[in-house]
This record gives sequence, structure tokens and C-alpha cells, in this order.
Amino acid sequence: MDRKKYTITIAILVFSLSYAMASYRSEIYNCYITGNMTRWKVLIDKLAEEKSSDPEVIIELVNYQYGFVGWAIGNKKEEEAKQYLELAEENLGKLEIYPSYNSLVNSYKAAFYGYKIGLNKILAPFLGGKSLDCARTAIKEDDKNYLAYVQLGNSEFYMPAAFGGSKAEALRYYIQAQEIMESDSLQVIENWNYLSLLTVIAQAYSYTGEYEKSKQYLDKILTIEPDFAWVKNELYQQLYDKMKN
Repeated sequence: MDRKKYTITIAILVFSLSYAMASYRSEIYNCYITGNMTRWKVLIDKLAEEKSSDPEVIIELVNYQYGFVGWAIGNKKEEEAKQYLELAEENLGKLEIYPSYNSLVNSYKAAFYGYKIGLNKILAPFLGGKSLDCARTAIKEDDKNYLAYVQLGNSEFYMPAAFGGSKAEALRYYIQAQEIMESDSLQVIENWNYLSLLTVIAQAYSYTGEYEKSKQYLDKILTIEPDFAWVKNELYQQLYDKMKN
């Protein structure tokens, strides 16, 4: 009887955790499509305060911190970016004892090196290679890790051509990441990472002057999520202006 009660208790705890994480994912997704980064910050602080030792919760928290830092850098909020990057790296360190997370850990390391370059361009010669190495290692550890291909794409896209960077190669990696995500239906349902990737591809095509392809991706995004404010209110108009000129 005691064993039965123990099994039931564990099942309830697992269900409760899964429900809680699903709620976080849904809220983060809504923050992303509405551009409500104030609420996003509240959510990651709340999740961090729980001080969970579950690696699945920790990696989810790292993902949300990763998204917030990227936004903060893009919006010139350097102090917040530095603060949350430090927290994300600290959380990522907790996962290094789990071999099954090696690929994801290296993917985020690659991203975080890139963020440090974004915060201080002087670091590019020192950290650019490290970011690239971590992304390549992540793929060797798991060639179905979409995030590793995203980081390879970022490395290629932002690296000057004089140092070997290639926008065409970046797009190839981004599309590989897209194909991996779309091969698993669970990866594309209410997932801010998926919409972010599609947006990155749309922007990359716009940057390289392939406006029709960019429009195809923006159309795809709005078919998936018609209320995605950034795409609907800003990126579409920016692309239209480029095509008109």
C-alpha cells in the first residue's frame, strides 16, 4: 500500500511540474508575440525564485533568459543584458553534470559568447572562434539539435566576409534548423523559438535583397500567428518600403 501511495504521489508531482512548465511556455510565447518583455522578465524572475534542481526546469529557464538577453542587447539595455547573461551562465553551469544535456549546453555557450561580442565588439577576435567551436561541438553531440544550427548561422551571418563569414551559409544553417524543428510537431506549437527562427530567416533574406523570399516567410509567420505584433506592425512595413524602393 505504501509503495502504491508513493507511486501516486510521484505521478502527481510530475504532472504538476509538467502543467506548471506548460503554463510558463504559453505565457512566454504570448509575451513574445505581443512584445511584452516586462512580463517576460517577471516570469523568468519568478521561475528562478523557485530554485528548482530539475534539469528540465533549469534548461527552460536558461532558454527564457537567453531570449531576454538577446532582446535587451537589441534594445540597448546593456546593464540588464549583462545581469541576465550572468544569471543564465550560472544556471547553464548547473547542467554540465548531465551528459544528456551536453549538446544544449554547448549551444547556449555559443550563443552567450555571441552575446558578449554584441556587448563589446572588441571581444570578437577572442570569442568568435569559441562561439563557433561550441556550436560545432553541439552538432557533433546531437546533429538534430536545431539550436546548434541557429548558432552556426548566427556566427556566419555576423562574421565579416573578410574573416570567412557568409550570409548564404548562414541561411543554409538557419533553414536546417527550421527543418529540424518542423520535423517534430511539438517543436512548433506555441514555441517562441520557432517564430524567432522564422523571423531571423525572413530578416536574413531581406538583408541579402531576396525580398520575395523574405515576404514568403513573413506570410508564413502571420499564417501561424496573425497577432505577432513585431512582424505585423514593423517588419512587414520595413520590407514593403524596401520592395517599393
